[in-house]
Amino acid sequence: MNYSIKGMVKFITVLLSFALVTAGCRKAEADKNYKADTINVVPPVADKEERAGSVELTIDTALFNLLQRHLVHNKPNNKWPVPMEYPLPGALLPFNRIVAYYGNFYSKGMGILGELPEHEMLGRLQQEVNNWEAADPQIPVIPAIHYIAVTAQGSPGKGAKYRLRMPFSQIDKALEVAKKINAVVFLDVQVGHSTLQEELPELEPYLKLPNVHLGIDPEYSMKGGQVPCATIGYFDGADVDYAVRYLQGIVKKYGVPPKILVVHRFTQGMITNYKRIKLCREVQIVIHMDGFGFPGKKRDSYKVAVTNEPIQFGGFKLFYKNDKLSKPYRLMAPEEVLALYPSPVYIQYQ
Repeated sequence: MNYSIKGMVKFITVLLSFALVTAGCRKAEADKNYKADTINVVPPVADKEERAGSVELTIDTALFNLLQRHLVHNKPNNKWPVPMEYPLPGALLPFNRIVAYYGNFYSKGMGILGELPEHEMLGRLQQEVNNWEAADPQIPVIPAIHYIAVTAQGSPGKGAKYRLRMPFSQIDKALEVAKKINAVVFLDVQVGHSTLQEELPELEPYLKLPNVHLGIDPEYSMKGGQVPCATIGYFDGADVDYAVRYLQGIVKKYGVPPKILVVHRFTQGMITNYKRIKLCREVQIVIHMDGFGFPGKKRDSYKVAVTNEPIQFGGFKLFYKNDKLSKPYRLMAPEEVLALYPSPVYIQYQ
């Protein structure tokens, strides 16, 4: 059973790597019973002549349904899995699990990306990928480089925005590093006193690439004018939905596969009015529990951040240092994280 699912996933991944399509984001309610075995996806066209020359692709919805049930331990309830439309072809989730290393190359204190020499860092990341594949053989694992491209600052800086945009040379480095292990890339944004509306268009030259996705961090969105880190910030659901619509537009404009949006969260207040976030086939949303502490505390935070307010998929962060500061002085094992409800599809190490 495990072997057949993984083989199907790899076959689909290879097949879809040769063709990219887009389609409009349909707002109709998803088929909650998941009755279809396949769906046909046709790119939007201007007229009948263009339609005649279009390429029709299918997505394996039976496999999608199977993996969605797998993520809730074959115990669906009235919240999980979240009712949704099937994603466009080329979507990574839930056909894969993503294991990411997080940080900034300029700083050893912001995450493991800047802490270790490149070859050592990549070797450890690959080992973590192997660990997660062994823990859940049904879902293949893709490595990722999650790079903080806009960092919150303790001083006003240029424009008094309390944020610093990384030079494109550093983002290029993240892409080069990722290429060495066939990883995807996430660009993370900490807006400070800025906004997503100001910051995301600056990253479009990279977000339009097929292997580049987005992360946004409400912790550093200081809507009350506070200095970042003085208190925990927040995004309204409308802010997150703006990011969804922006990525949706990129998928349509450039004909790339669906994007993943990772939204950090470890308290309920970090995302307000979550029901304002609307799903679409072009974007897959991961609510990523990124609080640190002992295992019991992290489980409780996951319930608050992910389980209790279902949006689409769950993510979970493990801290190599901060998770070991209190008893039992260890990181949670993959098997423990997988036991969460729902099982996270995105894992991040800092």
